[in-house]
Amino acid sequence: MKPNHFYATGRRKTAIARVWITPGTGKVEVNGKSIIGYFKRDVLRMLIEDPMKATDTMGKLDITATCKGGGKSGQAGAFRLGIARALTVMDEENRTLLRRADLMTRDPREKERKKYGKPGARKSFQFSKR
Repeated sequence: MKPNHFYATGRRKTAIARVWITPGTGKVEVNGKSIIGYFKRDVLRMLIEDPMKATDTMGKLDITATCKGGGKSGQAGAFRLGIARALTVMDEENRTLLRRADLMTRDPREKERKKYGKPGARKSFQFSKR
């Protein structure tokens, strides 16, 4: 890895985001597209900006990421965790700030698998006494 390049992986649901951070002008790129072109919803972009706001590094870092799997919401959550982890690799003092903002915790919720003999993960057929 090049000096001044910091890497981390973020995961949420079935989405995986590989994130590289370098000092720069604040350019954010996901799968070769700008953040506005990739994450069209404002809410998802705001979610991704949380780690930079918590560490006051907004506009000071260039971020490149590759996102795979899941949907846009899961990818945004994975990207957010990846940025937070990369910021701690860059500077260990960021860990306490990000931990306080609850940005270092992986969201463990995943879809429960369907069980055999049932129509869904938990749903059962209607019970009939007679």
